[in-house]
Amino acid sequence: MATILVSTLILALLSVKLLSTKLQGKNKKKYHPVGGTVFNQLLNFNRLHHYMTDLASKYKTYRLISPFRNEIYTSDPANVEHMLKTNFDNYGKGWHNYSILGDLLGDGIFAVDGKKWRQQRKVSSYEFSTRVLRDFSSIVFQKNVAKLAKIISEAATSNQIMDIQDLFMKSTLDSIFKVAFGVELDSICGSSEEGTKFTHALDDSSAVTLWRYVDVSWKIKKFLNIGAEVELKKNIKVIDDFVYKLICSKAEQMDKLPNDDSSAKKEDILSRFLQVNETDPKYLRDIILNFIIAGKDTTATTLSWFIYMLCKHPCIQEKVAQEIKDATNIKEGTDFEEFASSICEEALEKMQYLHATLTETLRLYPAVPVDSKVCFSDDTWPDGFSVKKGDIVFYQPYAMGRMKFIWGDDAEEFRPERWLDQNGIFQPESPFKFTAFQAGPRICLGKEFAYRQMKIFSAVLLGFFVFNLSDDKNVVNYRTMINLHIDGGLHVRAFRRLCG
Repeated sequence: MATILVSTLILALLSVKLLSTKLQGKNKKKYHPVGGTVFNQLLNFNRLHHYMTDLASKYKTYRLISPFRNEIYTSDPANVEHMLKTNFDNYGKGWHNYSILGDLLGDGIFAVDGKKWRQQRKVSSYEFSTRVLRDFSSIVFQKNVAKLAKIISEAATSNQIMDIQDLFMKSTLDSIFKVAFGVELDSICGSSEEGTKFTHALDDSSAVTLWRYVDVSWKIKKFLNIGAEVELKKNIKVIDDFVYKLICSKAEQMDKLPNDDSSAKKEDILSRFLQVNETDPKYLRDIILNFIIAGKDTTATTLSWFIYMLCKHPCIQEKVAQEIKDATNIKEGTDFEEFASSICEEALEKMQYLHATLTETLRLYPAVPVDSKVCFSDDTWPDGFSVKKGDIVFYQPYAMGRMKFIWGDDAEEFRPERWLDQNGIFQPESPFKFTAFQAGPRICLGKEFAYRQMKIFSAVLLGFFVFNLSDDKNVVNYRTMINLHIDGGLHVRAFRRLCG
């Protein structure tokens, strides 16, 4: 019965679209080819990005038929540039996304458009560009990777298998929490019960919020206070209580500091927003929570795929480790904390091959594999096809990283050298071709912040350890969700390097 129902719906949709196409022909507008239906996405949900990559290899841009609205998917850099830069004002989050995300993200930068977005973007852009935040965050990263290295060292000594993705998740969360709030969450050591409850509530809220995209009845459930919406409401209360308590505590702490003690007041992001007279607790809650969500999983998943690729390519792992050794002059017997604290900007700048290897990881395994916008008014894209008001448009970093017409015949190969010139210096590509950090006015503010954290973590871990997969025969795949997590974690063994 289910098969018959799905088939009937597909036929009905195709009939409607065929009639629509005939009517559109009178207007002499052309629309992108149909690649399938949203039901095909449901059938391929566990391999969704593979499915969309297959379609992208047939059509640079295609439509999926939906009973509610057109969905347009593009891997064409020219179309991406048009959407994210040239006609930027015509594409945004829109009410559809805001209604789904608003309970969790509020009026934070990832859920809003227009004036609210521009205001936060301006303030945040200034804060991320300051040297104070850069230096403070570097110290935070160094301390947290030293803690992580000790845990890995214990596992290496006892030859234990570890889920390094889980460890990265905890460590990067501790880092972004310290940078955002100036508070030690210490989830990697499990010492904060209140912090653990917050973390679980945040993860569960994110999962239910994502479910809203496929549950057409979520608004009814919210109104009736039933089902998953009950749990979302409870979890958001846990999040709010925790965050508001921190905001209140930080405000009181700053009031007690001498007026001339500006350095102490302006280390973490929350302190810096309070310093510029942003005192509305709800506004601060939304801003900081958006930063935490952005920094919580993206860096951890990238580091996890990075370690996976190094395990699959041991020669590249050794080449990265040698560059780290040459750039830092790591000495025999140096402990984790001493080495981590000694990593300076000059040393990080020398790690061009490491930077290329991390970027190559992001090309094939972008932290956000697909991103969507809403078209606000009828438009024509550079490829000559039309897009209608209300269409949901997607660009696909995961699929784009595998397109031969963008990267050449070796597009699916892991080859860091593609990012280096003849002198071994990193050469960036167009952000409309390499879309892992978005592009245009919404390009990721934390890009350099993320690279710094990943390079500090990589330098310490690869300076002291060799990583191998616990089982080379085990198939490693992604879990279909907003961020590109490794499904079931990444299980590895670590071995101490002689130079450590």
